[in-house]
Amino acid sequence: MAAPAAPAARAACTVLTGARVVLPTGTVDGGRVIVENGRITGAAPAHATRIDLTGHWLVPGFVDLHNHGGGGASFTSGSVADVLHGVRTHRAHGTTTLVASLVTGEPAFLAQRAGLLSELVEQGDLAGIHFEGPFISPCRKGAHSEELLRHPDPAEVRKLIDAARGTAAMMTLAPELPGGLDSVRLLVEHGVLAAVGHTDATYEQTVEAIDAGARVATHLFNAMPSLGHREPGPVAALLEDERVTVELINDGTHLHPAALELAFHRAGPGRVAFITDAMDAAGYGDGRYQLGPLAVDVKDGVARLVEGGSIAGSTLTLDTAFRRAATVDRLPVEDIVEAVSANPAKLLGVYNRVGSLEPGKDADAVVLDADFGLKGVLYKGDWVLDPRAS
Repeated sequence: MAAPAAPAARAACTVLTGARVVLPTGTVDGGRVIVENGRITGAAPAHATRIDLTGHWLVPGFVDLHNHGGGGASFTSGSVADVLHGVRTHRAHGTTTLVASLVTGEPAFLAQRAGLLSELVEQGDLAGIHFEGPFISPCRKGAHSEELLRHPDPAEVRKLIDAARGTAAMMTLAPELPGGLDSVRLLVEHGVLAAVGHTDATYEQTVEAIDAGARVATHLFNAMPSLGHREPGPVAALLEDERVTVELINDGTHLHPAALELAFHRAGPGRVAFITDAMDAAGYGDGRYQLGPLAVDVKDGVARLVEGGSIAGSTLTLDTAFRRAATVDRLPVEDIVEAVSANPAKLLGVYNRVGSLEPGKDADAVVLDADFGLKGVLYKGDWVLDPRAS
């Protein structure tokens, strides 16, 4: 696999001018953002380099809560070099903050992977670890190996938290399973986001999980009962509760546009997080892949299990999700920025550093053209993709 290009040399101070800059307070036409020593600052010296971005959008770097790999590399099975390649692949598409997600496996294997990934969190390459399984429902297993699924025993949950050495960001579980609610409480006690997903829970069981501390809906609508008028199930409970942020995969395969519009309308832009749920093929191409122990075929950009045909993650990158939200779903750009940057950053507790273009924060930014095509990516003050070269 070819490595993404190395970032260009950093200028001492750079002023990005002329773009439509999306800030927490709204969009500023012809705005400017000043970057110095890898951070956004409030003043620029006379000798600062100036880059004219007239006709472009300037938005914060994207934050992905749920990502299994990319560029041909898997976060579940790859080496450290593979994981870093996957991170750089998504960074080249605008994701400057990324949580590595693990699929279901044997507890000892997941603990070993958590130990490896925790080192990359500690050195700043990853924002945390997400355990998607093994504590999920066999009725809604999706692309997870059924024979490896387990009930969410709090003791086993604790072992995975400990293996991550303080870097566990989120765990997806089915709260209706034995031990589910106690495991939600344990996660909360240890500062780990409890996410409801791959679940067959009823509406009432989902409410119980939220009251116990669950705060995220893992890829809402997918791998859970459909919304029903007599049995509303988890979708209604997760959408209606102001404490819950709902993940959405906006690739045109996982969600019909009407379902996405429903989620935005009911939850509001402040409670939506766009994710990729990407697997190895993201940014790489069609072919045969492995997702944990399961074989996956990717055809025309859609990943499905070889056996059974279930959707197996996505090949999405967040720049594509952004563009689709703006051009197909016709969402306001400010709402998209909340979903792709601010909201996930707040969930992860890193909004003081990333998620908006404000002085004092990391200089992570994405340049989009007037049609929302990707033109530039700035990561901690370095150009990963230089808009002047395109």
